[in-house]
Amino acid sequence: MQDAVMSGLFGALSNETRMNLISNNLANINTTGYKRDRVSFQDTFLRLATDYMPDPRVNLREKKLLPEGHVIAKPRLAKQTIDMSQGSVQPTGNALDLAISGTGFFKVITPQGVMYTRNGEFYRNADGLLVDTKGYPVAGGGGTVALPDKGKVTFGPDGRIFADSQLVGTLDMVKVQNEQALERFGQNYFTAAKGQTVTEQELGTNESELMQGYLEKPNVEVVTEMVNMIETQHSFEAYQKAITGANDMDSSAMRVGQAS
Repeated sequence: MQDAVMSGLFGALSNETRMNLISNNLANINTTGYKRDRVSFQDTFLRLATDYMPDPRVNLREKKLLPEGHVIAKPRLAKQTIDMSQGSVQPTGNALDLAISGTGFFKVITPQGVMYTRNGEFYRNADGLLVDTKGYPVAGGGGTVALPDKGKVTFGPDGRIFADSQLVGTLDMVKVQNEQALERFGQNYFTAAKGQTVTEQELGTNESELMQGYLEKPNVEVVTEMVNMIETQHSFEAYQKAITGANDMDSSAMRVGQAS
C-alpha cells in the first residue's frame, strides 16, 4: 500500500499548491492590472514490467506467458503560468490614469532594473516626473517622462504625450513576444525569468490603444475562483481519506501478520 500512500500524498500537495494560487488570486481582486496565476495538470504514466514484454508467440504457447500489462495514470502538476488575458477597463476620470486596451506593457524603471507592468495608475512627483504608485519613474522615449508644471496633459492612443497640444514625449509601450518567459516580481511587475530572454517588439497600429482616464481591472473572476476553491478543497479531502485508508489497511495487514 506504500504506492497508494505516496500517490495520495503527492495529490494532496498538488492541490495545496493550487489552493495557494487561488487564494492569492482572490486576495488581488482589487489590484489594478493584476494577472491571475493558474496551474495545469498532466498524467504521468507508471508502466509495469509486462508493458515492456513482447507479445507471446501463439505458436509456442497456448496461453499467454504473462498477464496483460496495465498503464497506471497519476495526475501531477505540470506547470504554473500567468494568465495574460485582458482585464476589463474602468473609468476613473483621472488624467494620469492609463490603461492599455489590447496587448502590451508599460515599462517602469526600478532599482532592480526595468520592469513590465499593466498597472497604469501614475502620478506626477515633485520633480515633474511621471511615476507609478511606488514612486518609480515610468519609461518614455528611452528615458524618463517629464511633465510640464502647467498646461493640460493628454495622451494619444499610441502613447504620445501632449501639453496644450504640444508634443512633450512618448510613453514606452512594448509588446513582449514570448510572454511565457516572464515571471512575476511582486504583485504588479513582470521581469524575465531566470535563464530566459525577453524579446520586445513595437506595438502595431491596431494591436493596442492607450486609454486615458481608465484603469485595467484584474482578470480575476470571483465566482470562477470560488468554484475552483471548493473543487480543490474537496479533492484535497479525498486524497486525505485515501492516505488514511491505505495506512489503515497497512496497519491491519501488519497486525494479521504478527498474530499468525
